[in-house]
Amino acid sequence: MLPFVLALLRTYAPYIVLPFAVVVGAVGYTVEHTIRGDKQTPFRNSIIEERNERFLKEGQNHDPTEVDSLKKRTFVPKTIFERKQ
Repeated sequence: MLPFVLALLRTYAPYIVLPFAVVVGAVGYTVEHTIRGDKQTPFRNSIIEERNERFLKEGQNHDPTEVDSLKKRTFVPKTIFERKQ
């Protein structure tokens, strides 16, 4: 008799477990919703929008007419080829 019961439980396990899983999930969802309250996720700009805003702010503080001299070569990194000059 026991093998017959185990075979039935194995066959009909999804039909037996599914209602219990639905009830446990619904109770968990309700409890979490009442504990957390009705909090909204705050809106944030996308990374691209934040980057563009940062570039605009940096561009406003910088005077485009002030550039370094080309003779000083501050834009060229110190490399092995410049060491002997």
